[in-house]
Amino acid sequence: MEAEAATPAQGDVIDLSQIKRMIPHRYPMLMIEKIVDVVRDSHAIGIKNVSVNEWFFQGHFPAEPVMPGVLIIEAMAQTAAVLVVATLGPEKEGRLTYFMSIENARFRRPVVPGDVIRVHVEKQRRRGNVWRFSGCAKVDDVIVADAVYTAMIRDA
Repeated sequence: MEAEAATPAQGDVIDLSQIKRMIPHRYPMLMIEKIVDVVRDSHAIGIKNVSVNEWFFQGHFPAEPVMPGVLIIEAMAQTAAVLVVATLGPEKEGRLTYFMSIENARFRRPVVPGDVIRVHVEKQRRRGNVWRFSGCAKVDDVIVADAVYTAMIRDA
């Protein structure tokens, strides 16, 4: 019964405590705070509230803070990892997921403190433990970054 409760239903919101059960990332590298509109084996939307207190703004760039593009891509990967666990079930919680490739990454506008990033990920295909996704990050419905990437979930 507890395992069933841990698996989100179609369209459910996955809160921060559930995300922490599903993927192993922790502060300062946990880049998403909530998942909305998760549809198993299809797509999900991750939410990242960008605060002026983020650790990376201390050096990138103190006078004009900009979120590093690689961390936006990481938010895409973490959103996809939660989608993978939501698809495969609670027995896959906490498994490591590794990037295998990142293609066509584009950064279209800076992300700054106060922005709310909505990270849209969509599964393109799956072959065994290897998953391919397209991802797009938006602020106020404007695309700020996008990429296609492949990742592998590691078996225990």
